[in-house]
Amino acid sequence: MAGAPEDVRGAVRSPASGTSGLPADDPDAARRTRHGRAAERVPDPVRARRQEHLREHNLSVTLAHVVDATSPPSRAQIAASTGLARGTVTGLVDVLIEAGLVRELDPVSAARAGRPAVPLAPAPGRIAGVGMEVNVDYLGVRAVDLAGGVLVERVEQADLRGADPGDVLDRLAALAGPLLAGLQTDGVRVAGTALALPGLVDRVTGPLRVAPNLGWRDVDVVARLAADPVLAAFPPRVANEANLAARAEAHARRGTGAPSFLYVSGEVGVGGALVLDGEIFLGRHGWSGEIGHVVVDGSAPDGPGTLERLAGQDAIAAAAGLPAGSRFADLLRAVEAGDAAAVAAVHAAARWLGLAVATVANVVDVGAVVLGGTFGHLYPHVEGPVRAALDAHVIFAPWSTLDVSRARAGEYPAMTGGALAVLRQVVAEPSVWLTPTP
Repeated sequence: MAGAPEDVRGAVRSPASGTSGLPADDPDAARRTRHGRAAERVPDPVRARRQEHLREHNLSVTLAHVVDATSPPSRAQIAASTGLARGTVTGLVDVLIEAGLVRELDPVSAARAGRPAVPLAPAPGRIAGVGMEVNVDYLGVRAVDLAGGVLVERVEQADLRGADPGDVLDRLAALAGPLLAGLQTDGVRVAGTALALPGLVDRVTGPLRVAPNLGWRDVDVVARLAADPVLAAFPPRVANEANLAARAEAHARRGTGAPSFLYVSGEVGVGGALVLDGEIFLGRHGWSGEIGHVVVDGSAPDGPGTLERLAGQDAIAAAAGLPAGSRFADLLRAVEAGDAAAVAAVHAAARWLGLAVATVANVVDVGAVVLGGTFGHLYPHVEGPVRAALDAHVIFAPWSTLDVSRARAGEYPAMTGGALAVLRQVVAEPSVWLTPTP
């Protein structure tokens, strides 16, 4: 038993093994180890690319958790939500803070013992997406930062029906160019621009195919805007205004899981968008959501009774007996004052709206409807007729009642949605933005 300690020590390191710690009876072990270490020193481009991709993915996931949070998360909360190691999250957050994408807020004392948690929030005023819009009765530009704040906006009211596309786009450039230049002068990094249009936009080839209420057809809007020296550096992605407004609405409803709903935007025209698990369903060409062209009255004597013809702003104003050229504010005042003709016109439009929404619901099995634009402003007056039409015409209503609610995204949601669409690219590829502004 006296020799046992020596036996144990010998098992750890036998003199016969040499200083390498390799077994003495394996003369090829040292050669294999040397070759293995040499092989490890040879750069492996595939492995390097995988590591870069993994780092980009982890940066994106971390930044998304900060940007999408309804209350500022801590590093520990991000680690718990993502499954990433706490040390990994700490390193990623430090990189995002240094780049000016994320900031730390004041520490919050925890209920239990330990260091106070440090909440994280998107850095305001550092990077902006710019949303632009041309609609039938206005055009505008809005810059939104990663924190969701509106940095600056310009809106010009105008009747653009039948206006020359080139002239309108030049007016838009006259609004957007100085705004973009001002952001850069103020040290804000512009991530890009997006343009909302009230019509069919081909997401594959780019041009506006048709905007019936503007009277536009096959217009290459990007080429026209690129003629502006400032916008040439920020050519816009182009999308349907209802789809971008729905994106803003989905962002406003985040925090309780990925939202799914049918969004209906009432303007002079009527647009719609289907949101599934927080993402816009665009369809094969990007032409989905044209609910305004659903025929709800096939017996109309002067042609198909589309939802737009029966429930658009102009149609409601005409039915209310308002003078031609009246603004929506005039209609809203008449309704709120209890004018019988105006109230009856709104209720009739709401019934047509409910019928169109019921048709869509029966096809796609949607569970929630969000009313924006005109219908959002008139929500107290349209909610009841819309619900009644859904109860009467949606086949699954007895077992699953559709939720109807008012939009939350605020005024000009398509501009906000365009800016948010641009900023999602920053979240998707944060490494492009890791060099802070000088």
